[in-house]
Amino acid sequence: MRPAILFLFLLTVIFSCHAQTYVSLAPSLTNTAGTLAEKSNLALEVGRQWDVFSLGVDLGKTTLGKVPGRDTATYLELRPNLNIFQEGKFTNTFTAGMGYIFNARESLMTELTYGIEYTFNDKLHINVDFGQYFYSGRYDASNVTFFGVSAMWYFTPTGAKALINKAKPPEGK
Repeated sequence: MRPAILFLFLLTVIFSCHAQTYVSLAPSLTNTAGTLAEKSNLALEVGRQWDVFSLGVDLGKTTLGKVPGRDTATYLELRPNLNIFQEGKFTNTFTAGMGYIFNARESLMTELTYGIEYTFNDKLHINVDFGQYFYSGRYDASNVTFFGVSAMWYFTPTGAKALINKAKPPEGK
């Protein structure tokens, strides 16, 4: 009970600090065998962004295919993200997430994702990303690579910067 209360307390502190709130919809395809629906993933993320760092909570499905018996495809993940480099409207992003897949034998899920984000306007950002999901359980483990797109909607205009910006030459030189 104490870990759950501590987790809720930390989320409350994180989400009450000065930051921008966003929601993101992210469909992707994995390199697994199966039909198009079985290869498809879908995630909905809600989070906050502070300058170059964002933290989101992601609810999704590891497959959109029919799962026989109990649902073993739904997951909940904590996704920290870092904007590494920015050039104009393009930003290079890195995400290292960790989550739990409900009712699955390989219930621990970790993620490493790299992306290129395009700032369409102050509130809408579009991201093309690729990465790898790692699944592990008590007796077995697996991993898959994926390619996806996401659309992020910020409720207030963004002012995010990157860790590394190209230095602008002084005026008149």
